[in-house]
Amino acid sequence: MVKEISLNGTLIHVDDYKEESVNGKHKVWITFKVTSEEYHEITTLLYEGTFDVVVPATGLSFRGSIGQYSTSIANLYEKGQVGEFTLTLVGSKKEGV
Repeated sequence: MVKEISLNGTLIHVDDYKEESVNGKHKVWITFKVTSEEYHEITTLLYEGTFDVVVPATGLSFRGSIGQYSTSIANLYEKGQVGEFTLTLVGSKKEGV
């Protein structure tokens, strides 16, 4: 079971993970929690848009971009808040770690 994924070297602990490969393109769906304290770091990372994606548990590694992104809460600036982020990453080819 996948518990973490790395985006550009930043490790993210995931609550849900799904992957598929269609016509040589990888697609990864993840959901993960973000606290108000992590919000700035995570959103700054996500604004990069394209990532070196590494899934340590499966050995999957690819260059991917955001296909879809959403969050359960709009204002994580308030202390003590936790939001659930949903992210779809789409890549082009399969590589080993």
